[in-house]
Amino acid sequence: MSHPAVQTDRRGPVRRALGALRPRRGTRQPHTAAGRIRRLRRRIALLFALTSAAGFIALAVFAVHNDGSTWRGQVDQSLNLRTSQAVIQLTYTGDEPDAADLVETMDTDCPPLHLLVLREDGLRALDTLRRPCVSARPADVREAATRAIDRAEVTARDSRARDGRPVRLVAEPYISPSSEEADSAVVAVADTSEQHRDHDRLTWGLTGACAALVLVSALIGRLLAGQAIRPALRALDQQEAFLADAAHDLRTPAASLSSLAETALRGETDPADVLRRSLRLARRMGALVDGLLTRARLMAGVGVVEHRPLRLDQLAETVVELVEPSAGDPAAGAHQVTVDAAPTVVEGDAELLRRAVANLLGNALAHGHAPGEPAEVRLTVTPDGTLTVDDAGPGLPPGLDSALFDRHRSTTGSTGLGLSIASWVAHAHGGTLTAGPSPTGGARFVLRIPARKGRGRKETGE
Repeated sequence: MSHPAVQTDRRGPVRRALGALRPRRGTRQPHTAAGRIRRLRRRIALLFALTSAAGFIALAVFAVHNDGSTWRGQVDQSLNLRTSQAVIQLTYTGDEPDAADLVETMDTDCPPLHLLVLREDGLRALDTLRRPCVSARPADVREAATRAIDRAEVTARDSRARDGRPVRLVAEPYISPSSEEADSAVVAVADTSEQHRDHDRLTWGLTGACAALVLVSALIGRLLAGQAIRPALRALDQQEAFLADAAHDLRTPAASLSSLAETALRGETDPADVLRRSLRLARRMGALVDGLLTRARLMAGVGVVEHRPLRLDQLAETVVELVEPSAGDPAAGAHQVTVDAAPTVVEGDAELLRRAVANLLGNALAHGHAPGEPAEVRLTVTPDGTLTVDDAGPGLPPGLDSALFDRHRSTTGSTGLGLSIASWVAHAHGGTLTAGPSPTGGARFVLRIPARKGRGRKETGE
């Protein structure tokens, strides 16, 4: 009876956790931190667009309302002037108003003037029009006059002419000689087609402008939200890279230490040898952790790079004096390091530059010689802020000069963090780190830090 093959995950717990954090192709990861940050970006952009839209719409509504009120007020003022002149020029024959003088002295046809008198049987219109330029509907004229008489004040309203054109009606009440209250009204009518067309053009123009501005604000909001969350995404990427580096770099020494402990427990190895190898692995793991933390701080920008005057030549000599031979290397005690340092003043962070120089020197001592043979390293410092490390080893493989400074890029099985940290330190100081062939036949690493200018010989100690 055959059983299905069971695949086991041979990865360590850290790598398995990192694998779970990475989004798989074709799948959505809504619950990851990066997914939540991206959703926050969309919400910020949407909120920015909605806020902008509310502001633009409010301004557009205000502008449209103000335009409508303005042109209606102008029309009403013009029509009210006409009705007031008509009321003044009315004459009476007994109790009846006589519109003959009004027709002779005023143009009652355009804008049309309607004279309505309240009688027992209701409002009665006096025919004062011959050929009005706007034929208002009689029912609307009567309604406007009735409202003005009832309220005893000038009233205005929008309406439609008989041909469908928009019109404006203004009614002014007045009191006849035989009455104590308003019993008559003069109604003026004006064609407002042109004003309505202008108002509609303004409305559509503002609508289009608001739509365009909302679209632009949405794009700007998206860009601003993207810039706002970019540091958070960068921090997440740096955290994931740090975890990946830690898992990658510590797996081998941890496994070696575990295997060494198991061998010691079984009594298959000399205890002194176990202690020496354990010490070597512990130092290696400590150096790895130190390098990882330094790289993480540099990438995250949490450490401030100080720019203070310092002697690069003295710093290099101190690094050479403090360098420790590699444990387990029989030729480590015979390594030769020659220093040729001219007095050089640069501005930088002493701790970071010391680490960069130590990494370059350690790389030359570790890989710049044949197995079992002592290394010959030459360290040179020139007054222009250039520090050169030459070794007599096998040299660099073709085409890997710049790739050596990427993390995890090494041709000898090391982690590659030392050179990458040295490169980051150089760039943090406005300098460069390059690699190439050495005249001695090995590799040459050139660290350039801008020298301090405008200072005298006193600072260089000459």
